[in-house]
Amino acid sequence: MIIGSIVNGIVIDHIPAGRGMELYHYLRLDGMECEVALIKNAASGKYGRKDILKVNEVLALDYDILGCIAPQITVNIIRDGERVEKLHPQLPETITGVLRCKNPRCITSTEQELGHVFRLADRERGIYRCIYCDTKAEKLSLI
Repeated sequence: MIIGSIVNGIVIDHIPAGRGMELYHYLRLDGMECEVALIKNAASGKYGRKDILKVNEVLALDYDILGCIAPQITVNIIRDGERVEKLHPQLPETITGVLRCKNPRCITSTEQELGHVFRLADRERGIYRCIYCDTKAEKLSLI
């Protein structure tokens, strides 16, 4: 398989296998006019399998969201064909408007204009809890 090199853009590496398409949709890459490549189930010495996203355009990314989806993600910024920056998103202390509270009794279920806000309860396991009802967030419940 031959995928062209990036001249000016980003490479999101070490995405957990099977979650690349979720990230692709969340970043709305399907509406981009530039070249976008999603490589699924690539071999990884560190993780066994991984997904990779290559975007031939520099994007303004919300690193909090990337850290929430998978803290092991690596973002490489490419300019003039060379990697100029390598970033490792971290789990943010709070997340607003990304995760949705699944508790039907939570105030966010009845007050539609109230934002879904989660705080980091356990950094080791990546567990977030709703600040209103303390319900544990589900990883795949992105808004």
